[in-house]
Amino acid sequence: MSKIAAIIGRILIALIFIFSGAGKLADISATETMIVAAGLPSGLAIPTGLFELLAGLCLAGGFMVRLVAVLLAGFTAMTILFFHGQIGDPMQRIMALKNLAIIGGLALAFAHSQMWSHYYAIARERRGEIAARNADERVRDAELRAARAEARAEALAQGQTAVVHEPRTVVTDVNHDGIPEVRRTGWRNRRWFDW
Repeated sequence: MSKIAAIIGRILIALIFIFSGAGKLADISATETMIVAAGLPSGLAIPTGLFELLAGLCLAGGFMVRLVAVLLAGFTAMTILFFHGQIGDPMQRIMALKNLAIIGGLALAFAHSQMWSHYYAIARERRGEIAARNADERVRDAELRAARAEARAEALAQGQTAVVHEPRTVVTDVNHDGIPEVRRTGWRNRRWFDW
């Protein structure tokens, strides 16, 4: 469930950058005017719009999330410095706080993507442990069958007839979820005409 929430949150944060980048590319002259008015050099409208659009799409799609989150957090911090630095103005203060919240969301996206790589490593290790345990159980079952066969052979060699109808336990992973299911077979599962 937390993975679904993280994906939804990442997409919602990415939408801000996708729409902002598309808006900058749709009206390049207004974007250029806004950039020059902030004291930055001209010619940054198209690169800025492309960066926001492509980085937002990468973030939404889950492609290179950690790198994109760091780049977008740096970009957002720069917008606070250049465009929303007048903290005395209530509107600029709200915009700066909004950008800080976006940086916080990007930090969470950064951290959560790292957490899931650890989760997958733990899951791989757990699958390896389950496979090793299943292999040990198969070896033990084979040894038990060999011991029973040897006991039957000795009984037949001594001239005794031994018919053994012992129930046995079968361990399988029927639904392939990594958790073995145990079922018993033997005389309880036999039909009356199998005797």
